[in-house]
Amino acid sequence: MIDPLTLPKAELHLHIEGTLEPELMFELARRNGVGLPYADAEAVRRAYRFSNLQSFLDVYYRACSVLIHERDFYELTAAYVARASAQGVRHVEIFFDPQTHTARGVPFETVVGGIGRGLAEAAQLGITSHLIMCFLRDLPAADAMATLEQAFGHRDLIFGVGLDSAEVGNPPRKFQGVFERAIDGGFRAVAHAGEEGPPDYIWQALDLLGAERIDHGVRCLEDRRLVQRLEADRIPLTVCPFSNVRLRVVDTLEQHPLAMMLEHGLRATVNSDDPAYFGGYVGENLAGVARALQLDDRAVVALARNSFEAAFLDDATRARHLAELDAELNVAG
Repeated sequence: MIDPLTLPKAELHLHIEGTLEPELMFELARRNGVGLPYADAEAVRRAYRFSNLQSFLDVYYRACSVLIHERDFYELTAAYVARASAQGVRHVEIFFDPQTHTARGVPFETVVGGIGRGLAEAAQLGITSHLIMCFLRDLPAADAMATLEQAFGHRDLIFGVGLDSAEVGNPPRKFQGVFERAIDGGFRAVAHAGEEGPPDYIWQALDLLGAERIDHGVRCLEDRRLVQRLEADRIPLTVCPFSNVRLRVVDTLEQHPLAMMLEHGLRATVNSDDPAYFGGYVGENLAGVARALQLDDRAVVALARNSFEAAFLDDATRARHLAELDAELNVAG
């Protein structure tokens, strides 16, 4: 019998800052002398009642204030890696938001250095990884361009660029020049689009930003021509079921459009987004949505296989991960 929780998989939509569990948040706050507006870890969890994306971001950015030193970013990443390994993750492409930290005076090198040390530990566990730097779309494009210029000095660690934060009112076209510069400089490109924003944002991410993968993308089903484009071009969609429910993109997990996306032949994957805030890591997301939508083993395996096929992997590494998935299926058989 297949266990979605531990089935070998890749995670392609994971914000490392969104893995900050309340217990670690308080430990770092004490260590760094940062005040928090919560009495304890349980009070933090009670604050995780979000009405939309912005209400989440308000809490998320406040929590990030405890991340100051390289050790903090290392411990945050190492904690995620340990949890991910226990849930079958064999490859991860981690997002990070440098602007969230540099705006507070934390050096870019501190952020990248700490995360990089954590990912070195992932390699020791057999987990391959890439680091993707996201631009905050609610800030000016000039800020994103300045951040990109800093990233060029860390090409040994940073693999690609993305676009996240408050979507509504911040269309992808705002960052066209930034993404052109990034791609010209050798970075791979992805972008959040079609979560709260309209299907047109997905078109913009593809045609103006050159995004190779769409993060979220659940609103694509509102545009038949877009669905046909995504299916024909095999554009991956990094779907985050628990996130979509907690941020009120959909009302319940049973109403999630993932099954319909698969029926349309879309290359959907399941991911955890900001698991410390949304109630589960990637294995829990896959198991939860499989139960809610009554997905059969074939669909669950397809989602796991999609995750490796959608990843930025060389052929040999992809084949190795897929072979491990196949071996697991033969044992479950």
